[in-house]
This record gives sequence, C-alpha cells and structure tokens, in this order.
Amino acid sequence: MLLRLPLMEGVSERIGVEIADAARIYELAAGEVIFSEGQPAASFSVVLSGSVKLVQLSSDGDAIVFRVLGPGDAVGAVSLLGADSYPVSAIAVTAATILEWPAAGMRHFLEQDARLSLNVLRSVSDRLQALRLQYRQLATEKVERRIARALLKLMQRAGTRVEDGVLLDLPLSREDLAQLTGTTVYTVSRIVSRWESNGLLRSGRQQLVIRDPDMLLSIADDVI
Repeated sequence: MLLRLPLMEGVSERIGVEIADAARIYELAAGEVIFSEGQPAASFSVVLSGSVKLVQLSSDGDAIVFRVLGPGDAVGAVSLLGADSYPVSAIAVTAATILEWPAAGMRHFLEQDARLSLNVLRSVSDRLQALRLQYRQLATEKVERRIARALLKLMQRAGTRVEDGVLLDLPLSREDLAQLTGTTVYTVSRIVSRWESNGLLRSGRQQLVIRDPDMLLSIADDVI
C-alpha cells in the first residue's frame, strides 16, 4: 500500500522497501494529535486513511484551520527541510491511520533517491501554493464563495454519494467551517441556514449533505 502513495511515485524498489520497513504505523481516534504547534519537528508522517486537519492559533488564541488532509497526504514535511519546530498542529478529524518516520531517517532516504526528494518538494510546493490561494481568498472573496469553495474541496476529498446528494463523510461543525474559511460561527450559521432553506444543503449534528453540488459550484465560481 505504501508503494502506491504519491510520496513513492517513481522511487526505486529497493528504497521503497527500506522506507516501508522503517515506517511506524499507528491508529488515531478523532481529536487525537499527531503533533502540536511549537513542538520540535522530529518526525515526518503520511496519512494512510482518515482525515487530518492542520490548525494554528492566532495571536488572539483563535484557531485557524489551514487545510484538511486525506489519504496519501504528507504531514510534517518541514521536519525534512531543517525546521526546528512545527508551525501548526496536526489533529485527526476522523479515525485515522498514520505512517511515521523519524525525520533524520527519512532525510537519509532523500539523499539516496532523487525522485523521493522531488516528491517531497512537490508536496511542500503544492501546500504553499494552496496557502497563498487561501490567503488571497480571505482577503478578496465574499464569505459565501469561500464557504462554497471549502465545501467543494471537502466533498472531493471525503464525499460519499447518498440518496439525496453527497455526504461529507467527516465530522464537520459550523465552528470547523468558520475556522476553515476565516469567518465567524454566526456568519457560517446564517449562510448554511439560508442554503438549507433553498434546498442546497441538509445538515445534522456535525454532518452535512450537499444536495445540489452544481449550485454550490456556481456559488464558488461566483456566476450567480
């Protein structure tokens, strides 16, 4: 299974086997922490199953959700790039299976296989581009559009087809959605309630069904 992950694409079979042998695999329950913001950056991980969110505290103590990760995504890549500490916390959103390596051991593998190094750098580059886009959206886009875009991304990552739409198969509170889109719980509640009235969404306790993905896409693309 490890050899099929994006991290291992194009990596030599010998190095792939050694990396698999060196991995520690463990299970997390929803809410458990992989690492905390400010903790020494000592390990590198990959999500094998489940969902993980990257969270940072603002100067006011408010939580900011930068990204929700899923199977195949790297966690803690800064540990391979010389960072002293993690800039964010990584917390399981659902039950998750994690592969973990000591940073020093993974750096040893990076030195042996150029393709592995490129895969890690691509992961870091993609994450930075997504972060820049997120900051731009927070600064320039309407809240409705930000919420629609966030729900579409979550639908692509954790959507399950059900009778009346697409279920976001992860616990998602309105506070989580507010943190992810840089707004308030009140604003999220107001918009979600309006979308429910319009038949766009169906929500329950930490559960959301997108009943009209095409309409949500129109809002995200700001064409209505």
